[in-house]
Amino acid sequence: MKRSEINKAIEYVIGKIDDFKLPLPPFAYYTPDQWRNLERTEKELVDNMLGWDVTDFGTGDFMKVGLTVFVFRNGNFYNKEEYPKPYCEKLLYVRDGQILPYHFHWSKTEDIINRGGGDLEITIWQSDESEGFTDKDAIVTVDGKKVVVPAGGEIILKPGQSVTLLPYQYHMWQGVPGTGDVMLFEVSTSNDDNVDNRFYEPQDRIPTVEEDDEIKYLMFADYKNYVKF
Repeated sequence: MKRSEINKAIEYVIGKIDDFKLPLPPFAYYTPDQWRNLERTEKELVDNMLGWDVTDFGTGDFMKVGLTVFVFRNGNFYNKEEYPKPYCEKLLYVRDGQILPYHFHWSKTEDIINRGGGDLEITIWQSDESEGFTDKDAIVTVDGKKVVVPAGGEIILKPGQSVTLLPYQYHMWQGVPGTGDVMLFEVSTSNDDNVDNRFYEPQDRIPTVEEDDEIKYLMFADYKNYVKF
C-alpha cells in the first residue's frame, strides 16, 4: 500500500469517530516524533501492537478489499508473565461494501460486534485440521443464541448485533453495499496478527508500504523503525 493511502484511511476513520461519538485514547494521535521519544513506561504499546493498522491484504485495492484497525488493548502471546491480559479489544472499521477475505484463527476466539452504521454480511465455512472448507455446518453464537450456519452460509449483523467465532471457522465479511460504513468492535482472546491468521488464499496481512508521503500516524508495523528503548 502507499503511505498516502494509509494516511488517508486513518484520517478518514478519525473524522468518522466524531459521528459515532467514540473517543480514542491519546496514543491514537501520537506524531512520529512522539513515537521516537516514547518512554519505557509506554512499552506495552509497542510490545502488544496497540494502535493503528491499515491493510489491503496485498490486493492493491483497499476500497474493495481492506480494513482499518485500531487496537485499544491486547495481551501478549510470548510474555504472559509481564502482560497477563487474556483479552484484546479492537475497532475494525469497514467502509461501505468493503470486503475482508476468508480466514480463520488457530488460537483466537472472537466476538465481532456491529456498534453502528451499516449492516455486515458474514459468510462462514467450518474447517478442520486439513485447513480447507468442509461440508459441515458451523455452529456460532449470535447474541447469546446458538445458530447453525450451513456450509458457506451467511448471517447478517445489524447495528447492535454480535457473533462469536471460534478457531477454525473460516469467515469472510462485506459491509452490505448501500447501507453505509460499519463500525465493528472485536473482543477476543489476546492475539498476534503476525502468526494467528490462516487465509484460505495467500494474503499479505501486514502490507508492504510504498513510502510516497510523510508518515502522519504510525501503524504497529512501523514501531520498530521509530521506537528505540
